[in-house]
Amino acid sequence: MENHDLLLKEAQQYGFTQDQQVWLKAFMNYPARQVGEVKESENDSLVYFAKRFEMFQDKVKNLLERIETSENKGSFLMKVLHLKEQIGSYDALGDFEALYYKLSAAEEEIKETIKQNREKNLAIKIGLIQEAEALQESVEWQETSDKLKELRATWIKTGPVEKELTDEIEERFKAALEVFFERKKSFFTDKKQMQNRIYERYKNLIARSVALQNSEDWEATTQKLKQLQNEWKEVGGSLPRKVTSNLWTEFRKAHNHFFERLKNKINNEKNQSRDKFYEANLEKKEALVTEAEQLLQQNNLNASVKRAKELQAEWKKVGPVHPSVSDAVWERFIKACDKIFEMSSLEHYIRKRQQASNEKMSETEGAQARINALKEFIKSDKQELEVLESNLGKLSDSPGNEAFRSMLQGKIRNFKRKIDTKEHLISIFKNKLVTSGS
Repeated sequence: MENHDLLLKEAQQYGFTQDQQVWLKAFMNYPARQVGEVKESENDSLVYFAKRFEMFQDKVKNLLERIETSENKGSFLMKVLHLKEQIGSYDALGDFEALYYKLSAAEEEIKETIKQNREKNLAIKIGLIQEAEALQESVEWQETSDKLKELRATWIKTGPVEKELTDEIEERFKAALEVFFERKKSFFTDKKQMQNRIYERYKNLIARSVALQNSEDWEATTQKLKQLQNEWKEVGGSLPRKVTSNLWTEFRKAHNHFFERLKNKINNEKNQSRDKFYEANLEKKEALVTEAEQLLQQNNLNASVKRAKELQAEWKKVGPVHPSVSDAVWERFIKACDKIFEMSSLEHYIRKRQQASNEKMSETEGAQARINALKEFIKSDKQELEVLESNLGKLSDSPGNEAFRSMLQGKIRNFKRKIDTKEHLISIFKNKLVTSGS
């Protein structure tokens, strides 16, 4: 109630009601004006507009506090001017004159700060101009470019100066930079033209080399290519390292292509009979691989195991194949055999379990039992593999350990292959589960 009375007293000091309207009294150069209408009672309406003044007053107070603590006071000028403008139109009752003088004082303070800042900015920019002008005749192209870019970045970050000076100092700074960068552009244009001439000489040697790379006039072309290599050395010049490297790679590619063909010609003549021997052996081994890969599809597992052992014996009797395919064809063969032997071991394990439990399993139960067994086998294999890999990692690099290292690496490969084989068998039984379920 006490606050209501204070607000009413305040409102009556600066306003009045007349003909169901609320008026703000004249102040300074502002005439009296209507700010609202009486809604309930005259006093309540006066208090309402006094509260609105408090809201406006708080906005002014908040702005002045922000200005006081801010390092960039100039950014608040428009906000101050906007609030000053509102004094003549804001619908409220209160001491607008006091707020006007506070905002005017803040406006002057901000303008003074802006003036000081612009004087400071002018001093900074004149210093930047002097630095740029001192560098405009430099021939340290990269170092000076970097420095001028730094000056330009500083220029951009530096605030404005007085409007009447802006164009003059902008043009002076821009001119200093343009002098240097035009000189730099002219220098590198001349350098580029010289490099283009060197580049074209290299390209000519490359084109002549490419024209010879598929020649079958072996002796004469060998001499011509050697002559081109001598001419390449005589070009010299100062092209960028990357460009020179790319050109040299292209040049050598043509030469390497010819001499590789010459080398292949000689080797082919030597290796023709050996290649035929390799091809015959590969044909035999691929036939053994094909048969081994089909064993898993046969119904008689015991017969498949027996045949896999026979195929292994036959494999040993076949001679070598070309080293480029030797590992791949062997991997196919041994993996195919491993699947048969792993399947045989799995079925032996399942039979023993059934005999011990004296229980019959459905097709689905049997597939799931085999999946579970294979997972247990894989777990055991991985433990063994971990031990082997740990032992290999601890082995020193001394030459005396090479034989043992080779043995460990072989066992590791075998265990990895066994794990892959079991995982493949798991996928087979999982497909059976899906098929039987559907």
